[in-house]
Amino acid sequence: MTTILETKELIYTYPDGTNALKGIDFKLEEGSMVSLLGHNGAGKSTFFLHFNGIIEPTSGSVEIEGKTLKYDKKSLLEARQKVGIVFQNPDDQLFAPTVFEDVAFGPMNMGLPEEEVKQRSMDALEKVGMAHVANKAPHHLSGGQKKRVAIAGILSMQPKVMVLDEPTSGLDPNGASSIMQLLYDLNAEGMTIIISTHDVDLVPMYSDDIHVIVGGKIIKSGTCKDIFMDENIIEEADLRLPWIGQLFSDLDTQDNITFDEGYPLTVGEAKTVLAKRLK
Repeated sequence: MTTILETKELIYTYPDGTNALKGIDFKLEEGSMVSLLGHNGAGKSTFFLHFNGIIEPTSGSVEIEGKTLKYDKKSLLEARQKVGIVFQNPDDQLFAPTVFEDVAFGPMNMGLPEEEVKQRSMDALEKVGMAHVANKAPHHLSGGQKKRVAIAGILSMQPKVMVLDEPTSGLDPNGASSIMQLLYDLNAEGMTIIISTHDVDLVPMYSDDIHVIVGGKIIKSGTCKDIFMDENIIEEADLRLPWIGQLFSDLDTQDNITFDEGYPLTVGEAKTVLAKRLK
C-alpha cells in the first residue's frame, strides 16, 4: 500500500516547557481507516494538529504524499487541501451565518469558481445528509448535526485524508453510531480516515488498525486482537477490553472456557464464536 501521510521523529514542546510529543514515527496508508487510541491528555489532539500544519513541530517532520511539509502560506494551503481536520468540538469549526456558507468557506478560499463552490458544498451536505438545513444557522443544530456539517466542510475541499478528533464525543449512542457509519461509508468510497478516540467499544467495529498513544509516544501498533489481548499495553494505556471482550474474558476466567484465537471484540465476532461452539 502507498503511504499518504508520515511523521518522522515528531517532537513538540509547548511554550511552558510541556513535552507533548516525544519522537513519534507514524505512517498512514492510503485508503485505510485507522484509530489512534489513548486516554485524555495522551497527546492525540496535539499530534493531529501537526498533520496539516496547524502546529509546527519543535523538531522532526511531517510528509504528505512523500513531500516534507513546509510552513509558508502556499505550502500550508496545499497541505490543508489534502489533509482536512475535523475538531472535537464542532463549535470551534462552525462560524458562518448559515450552514451553506460554512461548508462553502474552504472551497471559496481555494479560489474556485462560484458555481463549483456551490456544487461542492451542496454535494458535501447531501453526502452527510444535511442538505435540508443548508440555510439554517449552525448554532440552531443539534450536536450530531453540527458534527455532520463540520465533516461536510472538510468534504467540500475534497481532501485525500480526513482526520477526526474524538468524532463521537458528546453524542448519544445512536448519534455516535450514525457518525461512525458515515465515516465507514466514506472510507468504503476511498477516503483515507484516521480518528482519535478513547472509546474502546467503538474501535473494533470500524477499524482493525490501531495505534496506542501514551504520554506523547505511540507504544504499540497492530490489529484489535494484537492490542486488546496485550494486558501490559491495556494497563499502561489505562484502557480496558471492549464490553464484548470483557464478557468472554470473564467466561474464560470463571468458567474455564478457553478462546485460543483471543476474545471476540464485537457482536459479530461473538456470534461466530458461539455458533461454532454450539454445533
